[in-house]
Amino acid sequence: MATDAPPPSKTEHHLPSTEEFVEVQESAEFGELRRSYRSFAFPLTAAFITWYLLYVLLSNFAGDFMGTKLFGNINIALLLGIAQFVTTFLIAWWYSRHAAAKLDPKAEAIKSRMEGGA
Repeated sequence: MATDAPPPSKTEHHLPSTEEFVEVQESAEFGELRRSYRSFAFPLTAAFITWYLLYVLLSNFAGDFMGTKLFGNINIALLLGIAQFVTTFLIAWWYSRHAAAKLDPKAEAIKSRMEGGA
């Protein structure tokens, strides 16, 4: 009995074997991609966590300092709290630019080779 399976698509990709994945993982090119990611993400993550913990510690143990009015009803705690949000968005924007410029081209080159069977 014949099946009515569609013909293979021209967009089908080569499915890499386990050995090919391991080979790419051990390559210098993949190591460079991983270094590029880590050299950006790890220091920035550590800096942001330190900044966040500083805010929490100041809020818990330096109430008088955090309650210092700067102008009107705006105090240091509010200003630093808003700065937490601003910092989060700036880091996300900066990472997006870094990934587009440094990580994505390297990852796409590796992916193309893997899917092309080269």
